Amino acid sequence: MTENMRFEGLTLTVESVERSIAFYGGKLGLKVEVNAAPAFAMIRVTGAGGGTIGLLSVTEARKEGVEDMNAAQKRAIHVEFSSDDLDGLYEDLKGRGVAFHQPPHDEPWERSMMAFDPDGYAVEFAQGRRGHNQTHKA
Repeated sequence: MTENMRFEGLTLTVESVERSIAFYGGKLGLKVEVNAAPAFAMIRVTGAGGGTIGLLSVTEARKEGVEDMNAAQKRAIHVEFSSDDLDGLYEDLKGRGVAFHQPPHDEPWERSMMAFDPDGYAVEFAQGRRGHNQTHKA
């Protein structure tokens, strides 16, 4: 039955929905599909295999019993994107004001780069389709 399932997206708890909209919608250039700030927003990732990133204010999340995360916990969560032109995307996003923690580099499993969003979540970009883009063959 799992073949009938689709992954639609994920939701991040954020300190400021407006600040996160400025990052995901402004700097990354993604579509803001729902803007119910200051409580919530939904970012649409277009293209093949796209989905959504929900941005839920911590104030709203606390109402449901969600506890605050520390910086290390947020850093361990990766919002992952891929591109067929990682180096071109790097130059484009740098021009939009994205500050990268790691520029494009090769790992044994893929070529990737990483930034952090305003709340400290890791935002990772990989060359090609994830799991099909090894830089070194075993």
